[in-house]
Amino acid sequence: MGFMNFLKHLTGDDWGVHPDDHKRPAADQAVRVMPVPEKLYLPLQQHLGGAARAVVLVGQKVKKGELLAEAQGAVSAPIHAPTSGTIAAVTEITAPHPSGLTLPAIILEADGADEWCELQGCDDPFALAPGEIGKRVAAAGVVGMGGAAFPSAVKLIGASRAKVTTLVMNGGECEPYLSCDDRLMRDRAEGIVDGIRIMLHATGARVALVGIEDNKPEAVAAMRTAAAAFPEVEVRPVPARYPMGSEKQLIQVLTGTEVPADGRPADIGVIVHNVGTALAVRAAVREGKPLISRLLTVNGNCAANPGNIEVRIGTLAEEVLAFAGGLKGDGLGLARRIMGGPMMGMQIPHWRVPVVKGSSGILALDAGEVAEREPDPCIRCSSCVKACPVGLLPLEMSARIRNEAYAEAIDIGLKDCIACGCCAYVCPSKIPLVQYFVHAKGELAAQDRAKLRNDATKKLAQQRQERLEREAREKAEAAARRKAEREAAAAAKAAAEAAAKALAVDPAIQGENA
Repeated sequence: MGFMNFLKHLTGDDWGVHPDDHKRPAADQAVRVMPVPEKLYLPLQQHLGGAARAVVLVGQKVKKGELLAEAQGAVSAPIHAPTSGTIAAVTEITAPHPSGLTLPAIILEADGADEWCELQGCDDPFALAPGEIGKRVAAAGVVGMGGAAFPSAVKLIGASRAKVTTLVMNGGECEPYLSCDDRLMRDRAEGIVDGIRIMLHATGARVALVGIEDNKPEAVAAMRTAAAAFPEVEVRPVPARYPMGSEKQLIQVLTGTEVPADGRPADIGVIVHNVGTALAVRAAVREGKPLISRLLTVNGNCAANPGNIEVRIGTLAEEVLAFAGGLKGDGLGLARRIMGGPMMGMQIPHWRVPVVKGSSGILALDAGEVAEREPDPCIRCSSCVKACPVGLLPLEMSARIRNEAYAEAIDIGLKDCIACGCCAYVCPSKIPLVQYFVHAKGELAAQDRAKLRNDATKKLAQQRQERLEREAREKAEAAARRKAEREAAAAAKAAAEAAAKALAVDPAIQGENA
């Protein structure tokens, strides 16, 4: 039995964890639409890849949907105005990140008119060339709405080139507390299915498999009804298990095919998108609307009125919470602020951080939900091994990382870790395993960058040495050439003088010349 097969035998089919989902009653509340705030704070980095570049000036008036920052590089996404108003500043704001560091952003002061710019939609997206759909999605700034925020057009265009056959739509929403995708599938199933069909046309895939966890029966029923007339769109319930929403796990459950350890879904003819992304793609292609708002979940024991709220990108989390009823007891029991889900979301230092394109939730958790305590020594129980959805050995990797043996950690699968948090969740000793792995990946990335810098420095030094040697050689050759020219000129002059002298003194030569 090979090593990976041994791990599969050890872990069995029941990988992952089964945390309490904490999705209801928030999931059952009707969606609320938040009014436009007075100011919107729009980071230029809201997606994976290169940050966008501001193309507006302070004091400039813009309309809703107008381009504020253009994409830079092949993997990037533009930013658009979520409402009409005036550019108040282009400055630094606090990032929605545990570090609390700042990042460049555009501050837009709303004028209250909420007036759209001119939009160019398409009544028949299926008459467009696949590449044209990709261009429209890119221009609309659509990114993955499940939280990863990878520019969607890159995946659509790449899938077309890779000739994928299967489009997997992620409706799992396996993170506890979050239910925005659930509500979208319940309330806007027809629009999602239309977006899926547009994405099928853009990618060239033959079938779309929509995976929805079986703890969302209302969403399954709504999506099946919407997809009934389209046999190319198959809605399939999957077990409610974290991290079912991870693309490799969802692909394996839906198709029975495993993505290679060092490969991508496209390598096996599959591409994965979120159901919320399908709705954004539909709006971009049919209506010409850029991505300027999103549905997110407000939840947690400290949230006064949990539910799902439609908000403009750039709205501060504190304003979203205030619209949702604020915090219980003025937040006295608050233990942790999270943007996203509790497993893979970002802990934020305060509520004055903006909602970005990938913000799926705002969680206000109390001490009972966080349950922090100091870690104990590892007891070698192998709970983390059984829970790992990738079949890794978290306890062995963490032991090597503690000893800074990063190369050995890579040898046993560090780069395959998806940082889902299952291992830390089940660890009875509460060892912060994910933090070890993230730290190690950061150290390895820093080492790679240092190596690239050193290699670049060596290359520059070598090029400089070669240039100096070439210049010295060319200088020596030029000096030798000038010397030879001078000697040749001197010889020619001497010969001419000798000939003239001979002519002047030799009568025979003079007579002959006469």
